[in-house]
Amino acid sequence: MGGSTRLVGVGVGPGDPELVTVKAVRRMCAADVVLVPVLALDEPGRAEATVREHVPEETIERVVFALNDRGGRSERRTRAWDEAARTVVRHFEQGARSVAFATIGDPNIYSTFSYLARTVREMAPDTEIETVAGITAMQDLASRSGSVLVEGMEPLTLLPVTAGVERLRAALATDATVVAYKFGRFAPDVVAALRESGRLDDAVYGARLGLDGEEIDPVAKLEDEALPYLSTLVAPARRGERGGKLSASEE
Repeated sequence: MGGSTRLVGVGVGPGDPELVTVKAVRRMCAADVVLVPVLALDEPGRAEATVREHVPEETIERVVFALNDRGGRSERRTRAWDEAARTVVRHFEQGARSVAFATIGDPNIYSTFSYLARTVREMAPDTEIETVAGITAMQDLASRSGSVLVEGMEPLTLLPVTAGVERLRAALATDATVVAYKFGRFAPDVVAALRESGRLDDAVYGARLGLDGEEIDPVAKLEDEALPYLSTLVAPARRGERGGKLSASEE
C-alpha cells in the first residue's frame, strides 16, 4: 500500500434517508468503496437501505457483522470484526485510498465502527481513521414525539438496557432525562421500572424509526408485548415551572 489510506466511519442516521447530513453524503460519494454491515451477505441491512438513496450502487459492498449476537464478546463477533478489517485492508492493497463504513446513528455511539477501526489499525497502522457524525435515534424520537431532551442544567443519561434493567432503574431514580437503547425484548420490565419510578406517563418509545411499520407512542400504551431489538426510549426529566431548571448565571 503506497501513500495515505483512510477509513471513514459515517453516521447515516436512524433509518430515514432524509436524516443524512450533507457531509455524510459527500464523504461516502468521494470514497472508493462504501461498506455496509449486514447479518448475512444475501440480506440488506438498515444502513444499506439508507446508503442506497445517496450513493452509486457499484461502490457499495456488504460486510457481515454479528449485529444480533447478544452474547458479549463472542468468537462469532470477533471473527466478524477480523474479516471486515481484512476486507478494508484488501481494498487498500488493491489501490483504494478511501473506504467508508456506513453505520446507523452515529459512529461514536454504540457503533460497530469502533471495533472495526481498532482492528484495521492493528492490521494497517498507517491508516488514517476519521468519523462523520450522524443524527441519533434519540434525537429523531425526541423531534418526532415532541419530547424535549434536556433543559437548563438537566443531565442526560444514555444507556443500553442490554446492560441490565437495574441500571435503568438507578438512572430513573435521578433528576436526569433517561434515554435507553436496545430495550425491545425487555419492554415489559422497562414499563414496570417506569411505573415504579413514577415516570411512565411522560415516557415515549420509538421502534423501526424511519422504516416501514415504524412506531412512535407513549410507553404507557405498551402491555406485555416485546418490541424490535433496536427500540429507543425517552423518559424526560421531571419539570415544574418554565425555566425552573436554569442556573442563576443563565437567568
